[in-house]
Amino acid sequence: MAGRLLEVYGNFCHISGWRIQPMATMNVSLPDPMRDYVQQRIDSGQYASVSDYVRDLIRRDQSAIIDEERWLKELDASIDESLQEMKAGGGHDLGDACNALIADIAQATGAARA
Repeated sequence: MAGRLLEVYGNFCHISGWRIQPMATMNVSLPDPMRDYVQQRIDSGQYASVSDYVRDLIRRDQSAIIDEERWLKELDASIDESLQEMKAGGGHDLGDACNALIADIAQATGAARA
C-alpha cells in the first residue's frame, strides 16, 4: 500500500503552502561550461539541485514578463491620459518646448542661436 501511495503521489510537489501541483520531467542539454556553472551554484549551496535552479530561473522569467506587461499597461494608460489632456487643450507642443529649452541653454551659455 505505501509503495502504491509513493507511486501515485511521487510526481507531485508542494508549492506555496498546502497546494500540491503535479511535476513533469524535462531533459535539457547544456554545453559543458554551462553545466559546470550550474553545478558550481549547487555546490556553493545556493541551490539544492539542478531542478531547483531551473525552477528559480523560470520563476524569475515569469516575474520579469509580469513586470514588463504591467509597465506596458501603465505606459499605455499614461499615453491615453496625455492624449486626452492634449485633446482638452492642455499640454505643450513638443516643438515649442524644445525651442524654449534650446533658447534657455543658449542664453545660459551666452551662445548665439544659429
